[in-house]
Amino acid sequence: MERFQQLGADIVKLWERCGGDYLNGIRSTLILAVVATAIGCLIGLVCGILNTIPCAKNDPLPKRFFVKLIRAIVRIYVEVFRGTPMILQAVFIYYGLPYFTFNSVQWPSVWAASILVVSINTGAYMAESVRGGIISIDPGQTEGAKAIGMNHVQTMTSVILPQALRNIMPQIGNNFIINIKDSSVMFIISFTEFFAAHRGAVGATYLYFPSATIEMVGYLTMTLIASFLLRWIERRMDGADSYELVQADQLTMAAGTYSHPDRGTPFDEHSKEKRSRIRQELKHGRTRGDR
Repeated sequence: MERFQQLGADIVKLWERCGGDYLNGIRSTLILAVVATAIGCLIGLVCGILNTIPCAKNDPLPKRFFVKLIRAIVRIYVEVFRGTPMILQAVFIYYGLPYFTFNSVQWPSVWAASILVVSINTGAYMAESVRGGIISIDPGQTEGAKAIGMNHVQTMTSVILPQALRNIMPQIGNNFIINIKDSSVMFIISFTEFFAAHRGAVGATYLYFPSATIEMVGYLTMTLIASFLLRWIERRMDGADSYELVQADQLTMAAGTYSHPDRGTPFDEHSKEKRSRIRQELKHGRTRGDR
C-alpha cells in the first residue's frame, strides 16, 4: 500500500510539473491519428476499387494490360508497407528525402512527414480491407445493377460501396485505434506526441514508472473513448430495427391494389368486375385454367 501511495504522490508531482506537455502530446496524437486515418482510408478506398476493376479475357488488350499493371503496383505498395515496421518507414521517408537529394530538398515540417508516414501505412491495410468488403457483396447485386443499365462506376458508387463501407467500418475503427497507439513511434523523427512528452518528463524528473503509468492511462482512455464513438457510429449506420416505416409507406401498401374511382379494385368483392366474374362462374363454371 505504501508503494501505491508513493506512486500517486509521484504522479501528482509529475502532472504539476509536466501536465501541459502531456496534454499537448495527447492533442498532437489525436490530430495525427484522425487526419492520417482519414487520408489512409481514402488511399485504401482508391486502391481497393482499382484492385477490383473487372477484367475478362475478351476485353481489349490495352485494358487488360493497364488493369494488370495497376493491380501489380497496388500489390507492391500493400506488401511493402504492410511488411515493414512503421518506425523504419518513418526513418526512410524523413531522412531518405534529404539523403537522396543531397540535402537540397527538406521536409517543410515534421508534421507533414508524420502524417504522410501514418497515412500510407494505414492505406496499405485499408486497401485489403476495402477489397475484401467489395468482394463480400453478393455478385447478384452487381448483375442486377447491370441488368437495369448501370455501368461499373454507377454500380460501385450506388450499390456496392455503401454496403462495403458498412462492412469494413469495424476495420476503419480498428486502424484508428492502432494509429493512436502506433503514433508513438514518430518520436524517432522528433515528432512531439504523447510518448515524446513521456520521454521529456522522464529526462527531467527521472520518474520513469510514474510517467509510464500516466502514459498507460492516457492511451487507454483515448482508445476506450474512440471505441465507444465508433460503435455509436456503427449503430447509426445500421438504422432502426423496426420495419414500421416500410409497412406504413403508402407506395408499398398500395402496390397491386390500385382502386378505380368507379369500379374499385379487381379483388374487391363490391366491384363490378368481381361481381361479374362471380356470376359467370356460377352460370358456366370455372374453366380448367382458372382452377
